[in-house]
Amino acid sequence: MKTRKQIGGLIKNPEKYLSRLLIATPSTGLFRAEWVHSRYGATIPTNWSAQTITQFMNSLIPVEYSVADAYNLIVKSALESKVEWLLTIEQDNVLPLDAFIRINEYMRKGDIPVVSALYFTKSVPPEPILYRGNGNGYFDDWKLGDKVWVTGVPQGFTLYHMSVMKAMWNESPEYVVSGTTTRRIFETPNRILVDPETGGMVSETGTQDLAWCKRVIKEGFLEKSGWKDFVKKHPDNQFLVDTSLLVKHITIEGQQFPLSMPPEFIPEKDYKPQERL
Repeated sequence: MKTRKQIGGLIKNPEKYLSRLLIATPSTGLFRAEWVHSRYGATIPTNWSAQTITQFMNSLIPVEYSVADAYNLIVKSALESKVEWLLTIEQDNVLPLDAFIRINEYMRKGDIPVVSALYFTKSVPPEPILYRGNGNGYFDDWKLGDKVWVTGVPQGFTLYHMSVMKAMWNESPEYVVSGTTTRRIFETPNRILVDPETGGMVSETGTQDLAWCKRVIKEGFLEKSGWKDFVKKHPDNQFLVDTSLLVKHITIEGQQFPLSMPPEFIPEKDYKPQERL
């Protein structure tokens, strides 16, 4: 007598696309409705995986951790999931509806290891968060639509190739976050250094995103992760900001920045987007 094949159980699909991207959002636990609408209402590119009738992409959302700790837990999860790409979307960045369409093009080409959207500080006047060098303020030689190569990018909406994170993981010390062992890839600078010659004290502070960028360049992690030819083309400014991908920066009260686009970044009528090397 023939028996019916059992239905159910765990069946693993070996296709590569199922481990293509992890979307991560460190969070305090509070989300504006505008953020939720932009995140889950964004257009999903064709032929991406969608497992329910409602188009939805799973997220990893560490809640109530320090930002650096949250990102270190995110990288651990991304490596364990063996994904190709990591996309960070912070809880105060409101996406344009075509954000995933645009970022999908970078994933398909696969020739740039780190790509960031453009967003501004929560201030009046607003300042664009893209930097070349340290201590000289923001970089301002660009117009909307340009692709700008920089030394420092934020993590509000940023795409990373996981080969870079894997190389950093292998050279980062272990530590424990709320009972979970991970590695210190990201760290918020908070040191006071003493100059042995003068005896003077220098404070080293900042944010984990720019500290990460500095570490990648200083310790040569793009070369170590297989991007040597890329670094030859971009020896100094190794990260890309696509200014056509404009993300709004929102406060918990719902105010979005920039309130209006600073005129110096608005292109003239016949302006053609450039690549700012």
